[in-house]
Amino acid sequence: MLFCNVREVKRISVWDILVKYQSAFAGGLAVTFQLAIIVWLAGLCFGTVLGILGAKWKLAVGVPSQILSFILSGIPILVFLFWLHYPLQTMLGLVVDPFVTAAFTLAIINAIAVADVLRRVLSEFPEQYVTAGKVCGMSAWQILLHIQLPILLRQTVPVLLMIQVNMLQATLFASLISVPEIFRVAQQINAQIYKPVEIYTALGILFLAICLPLNGLALLLKSRFTRDFSEK
Repeated sequence: MLFCNVREVKRISVWDILVKYQSAFAGGLAVTFQLAIIVWLAGLCFGTVLGILGAKWKLAVGVPSQILSFILSGIPILVFLFWLHYPLQTMLGLVVDPFVTAAFTLAIINAIAVADVLRRVLSEFPEQYVTAGKVCGMSAWQILLHIQLPILLRQTVPVLLMIQVNMLQATLFASLISVPEIFRVAQQINAQIYKPVEIYTALGILFLAICLPLNGLALLLKSRFTRDFSEK
């Protein structure tokens, strides 16, 4: 129950908030991670397919996906989310659960971002590596498994990991269409005790604990494994 008396409110600290409302924060984090996992899986799967098709069929798939990416890059995520939740549903006469709307919106943005990365890396892949594999008598499958895939993973994994961290942070926008994720829980707690500094500091600590290790891993992988394969 989100309630404490006035005397408790005056001396409550960030740690007190994390401890006292741990069940509320845990529930909000659970919704946040459910949303993030859906966005990650959908974005990576559809983005990978779109990126591969875009690199293979540039005019039919690559150019349209680039145009869509360019358009979406000019629209704030919050505006896109609100448009899909309110005007579009009104025009179509639909009422969709806010969680579904948020997951769909962020999955589209994630898929386009993933497709951009994969399409670029695949388009710039040095053909001399494939030629060298053929000269050595390797089959197409062996070339893919032992040459192309390792290089592609080294080039894309760090960037894709950072994109997924950004998507996790973007789930906060879902609170504005009534999805009960972690930010909305923080707002509800603040409405009860009105300690915005302590509450949002606690929220920041939670996200730092989650996102900093992931960002650090992405930077480490990028510095150790990512190389520029373009010819000088």
